[in-house]
Amino acid sequence: MNNIPMEERSYKNSDDLGTTHQEGSGREEILLKTFNTSVICNPKKHYMVDISDRIDRIIKKYIEPGKYFSINRGRQYGKTTTLSALARKLSGKYYCISISFAWADGMFETESKLVSGFIGLVKKELKVKKMPEEMILHWSKEINESQPFVDLDERITGLCADSDREIVLMIDEVDKASDNQLMIQLLSLLRDKYILREDERDVTFKSVILAGVYDVENLKQKIRPESEHKYNSPWNVAVKFEEDLAFSAEDISQMLAEYEQDYQTGMDIAAISGMIYDFTSGYPVLVSEICKILDETIPGTSDFPERKDTWTPHGIMEAVKIIQHTRTPLFEDMIKQVEDYPELKEMLKSILFEGAVIAFNNYNYVLNLAKMFDYIKSTEDHVAVANRIFELVLYDYFLSEEELDNATNKDAILNRSCFVLEGKLDMEAVLRKFADHYKDIYTDSDQKFVEKYGRKLFLMYLKPIINGTGNYYIEAETRDAKRTDIIVDYRGMQYVIETKLWYGPKYHADGEKQLCGYLDKLHLDAGYMLTFRFNKNKETGITEKIVAGKKLFEVTV
Repeated sequence: MNNIPMEERSYKNSDDLGTTHQEGSGREEILLKTFNTSVICNPKKHYMVDISDRIDRIIKKYIEPGKYFSINRGRQYGKTTTLSALARKLSGKYYCISISFAWADGMFETESKLVSGFIGLVKKELKVKKMPEEMILHWSKEINESQPFVDLDERITGLCADSDREIVLMIDEVDKASDNQLMIQLLSLLRDKYILREDERDVTFKSVILAGVYDVENLKQKIRPESEHKYNSPWNVAVKFEEDLAFSAEDISQMLAEYEQDYQTGMDIAAISGMIYDFTSGYPVLVSEICKILDETIPGTSDFPERKDTWTPHGIMEAVKIIQHTRTPLFEDMIKQVEDYPELKEMLKSILFEGAVIAFNNYNYVLNLAKMFDYIKSTEDHVAVANRIFELVLYDYFLSEEELDNATNKDAILNRSCFVLEGKLDMEAVLRKFADHYKDIYTDSDQKFVEKYGRKLFLMYLKPIINGTGNYYIEAETRDAKRTDIIVDYRGMQYVIETKLWYGPKYHADGEKQLCGYLDKLHLDAGYMLTFRFNKNKETGITEKIVAGKKLFEVTV
């Protein structure tokens, strides 16, 4: 099926998916869902993961016991959608007051403006919830300008005491004003009322939920000088929020099963869901971005003439390439944070280019920062970049900082036409030419530099050759200080290049066996090895051999 223009995507019917309902046709009219990558997902309008189970767990574990907590995740991680689903589910039992500080910068100029603004945001919600008019009037009366926070304290007590239901307060985008001391005062007020409630000396909100990227423990570091303590939190009554908002491969399968019912593309749901998960690690907006591109952007193009052609491994690789090269708020924010925190930048570069193995530590400021932004994830014994798409964006960015003045990059650009024959990438030619370039440019005096950045040099050579047509990623399972597998996708064909340091013939033979095992996993018959060798009387050159039934093309420099 060809791509349906957006103006014709309003309705579908069971006989002719994608066409609009005609009056008098007798066909049933059904709203056509889409994949959503904006702020809030609505299950009536969008294909989305069923999060009802996790909403029930949040209510049972946090809301019903009256906990205060923060939902802190990276940008576009589904926080707002989670709050919206929570509010809908809570509405039968509680009054749910859901406000946002997204556009509230002006509120935080003075105490009076903050209190007035907060009262105004809550008043709007009280009206939507159809609270008694007398309660609304009492809540929104003129404030005491001399003691605005004392005034707010009393209003919260009165509102919660007079309500016929317990009230849950949700504040989204709470970190938009987190660099303001008045925000700390507001959180301290809510904290103190919680403490008094637990001692049965006050009446206040049943539960308070703060949502944002920065966890509240890190708010004071944006206000106080670096020399002062960073972890004195105004929110130390909050419990740790442990519900995982990432999507699993099974979650993605459930969403795609609903899509497949509508379109019958013939996709292998389990395989496609698994591949989407492999690239995104379940980061919600990246999952939706891939699906949206497969559904709307590439069907009808020359490589994907019909919708069924997009829901394939080749289609996913194309979607990833589009995402990687599209300027988005998520990636812009990531680059900004990387530049704002030099220690974070150096840590990410060492993981990506040097294969550094870093164990997570709860008291390490840089690691906590990266985890808070969801740029890294913890494995059993070390940290890794959170997902392959983040890796690709970071690789491209870090390489771009050097490639304009780099001889390696320039040589690849000059010889680019030699590497593609009849639309196919000649990886042997790429490696041969890189070996020639390496001999011309690098000498024995560069040994320490190349030991540390050898794979970076090769990626810098490879990137302009495949840029715009192909893509690459680094296999996390094989990345360490000694070896790395680079997987290149070019027009639907895959190439695996193992880059490694020379540690003797036994280690080299073991590396060949490991590469063959990985080729088996990808159902490939040929692979490539690039070995950097620094010992005296080193042997360099090119060999071809058959190992475990696989053809290996090996280059040693």
